[in-house]
Formats: sequence, C-alpha cells, structure tokens
Amino acid sequence: MSEGFIDLRADVAHPARMYDYFLGGKDFYEADRDAAEQALRDFPAVRLTARTNREFMHHATRYLTQHGIRQFLDVGTGIPTEPNLHQVAQALAPESRVVYVDNDPIVLAHARALLVSAAEGRTAYIQADAAEPEAILAAPQLQETLDLSQPVAVSLMAVLHFVSGDVYDIVNTLMASLVPGSYLAMSHVTTDFDAGSEDPVGMARLLEVYDDRGILVRPRTRAEVARFFQGLELVDPGVEVIHRWRTPGIEHPHSHDKKVSLYGAVGRKGPN
Repeated sequence: MSEGFIDLRADVAHPARMYDYFLGGKDFYEADRDAAEQALRDFPAVRLTARTNREFMHHATRYLTQHGIRQFLDVGTGIPTEPNLHQVAQALAPESRVVYVDNDPIVLAHARALLVSAAEGRTAYIQADAAEPEAILAAPQLQETLDLSQPVAVSLMAVLHFVSGDVYDIVNTLMASLVPGSYLAMSHVTTDFDAGSEDPVGMARLLEVYDDRGILVRPRTRAEVARFFQGLELVDPGVEVIHRWRTPGIEHPHSHDKKVSLYGAVGRKGPN
C-alpha cells in the first residue's frame, strides 16, 4: 500500500464521503457536507437509504457465511464503517478471508482499518477501479489472499450505478474467473418507485444532486438489475427492495420502498 502523497481532492464532493456523512461518519469535507445537505433537502430519506444499504450488506454477508463461504471480494468498499464486511464474516467464521477494492484515495488513506483481521483469517486491500476487473483479478494482493480454486463471494454494494462503461461485462468477467459455488451479492439504485421523472420526492431528485456535481449515477430497473444475475441461481426472494430482502418476514408499507429505492439480490454460480 502506497505511503506517498494522497490527493483527497477535498474541494470536490465525492460519493464515498457523502455516504460517510449520511451514515454519521466524520471523514468528509465542506464540499461533501454541502452536497449531502442538499441531498437531504431534495430527498430527505437518503439517510435511511444509506443505513438500509449497510444493513443489507451485513445481512447478505451473514447469509453467505452461514452457507459456507469463507472468501469475499468486496469491490467498491467505501470508507471503513464498523462493522466492516470482514468483521461480520469473521464473527461467524474467523478463518474468513476478505479482499477489499476501491479507487477512492480517501479509502486508501483509511485502509488500515480494513486490515485488522482475526488471527485465523486474513484481509487485503487493492487500490483499483471497479471498471477494470482484469486488473483486480491479477492483483498480487488477491492472488496471495484468496484461493480461486475455492468458492468466492463477490460483493458489489451500491457501486455499479457509479461506474461507466459496460457494467454487465465487469460482473461477467469477475464471475467467470470463479468456480461453481461462488456467489454474487449486490445492491443498486433505482427510480422504479418514482411517480415519473418530475416526482418532487423521488429518487431522481437525489441523483440530480450528484449529477450537478459531475458525479455519474445510472439508476436501473428491476429487470436491468436481474440481468446481472443471468446464469446464476437467485437466492429467494430474488431481486427485491433491500429492506424486503433483508427482512422478508416483516411487512413494510410500499411508501418505504420509495424511501429506500435500492434493489438487492444474491445469486449462486452453479455447475458449468
């Protein structure tokens, strides 16, 4: 991990630091706070959205660990927020190994918090772009930490809507390198619950705040999210609003779906 100068670009709002602000963290700057406060004015539920996404990551990780997964590749890690993925997995299976990936310099600056593993397990950090899956797979940190002859769970939580290019190819490249029994777990923003493009309280209002600051965000429909799982065996309840996937036995009003506006799913790679 580099020890050199890290340009955090504190004068420009960044989605990872805005997310940290929504979660009640402290690793943000004035530009991030201003953008986040605008987001809260335009889409007041954004804190609920962020917290529910974090809870979905915890729930999916526990599910995967309980189903025998001991290796995780977390792409688009974000600023460390406890419990991090390895802490959730290692609480159930201390031997679990986790490789974190992010291209944000502020995540690199705090990456040591991701490297405090249980003695039986291991964690590693790769400074890389989610849009370059081949570089991620070839990274020595991954090769030294994960055994690709054994199943791996790829975690892509609230990240692909920030990635340009062919995101389906990115997922296909990652999953093609993994053996049967591996999993894909992801969440993704949607405007499916907005009452049209001009909905005054819809998710599109939040996305405009990012767009106004030059941050690409591409929402996707349920069908578009399902496409990421083509060729995989979807875990029940399939592609679902993340709070419904996380707590399928609890009835939520549909107004809650609109406040969350994130789909989530977990899929298993079957025999070739």
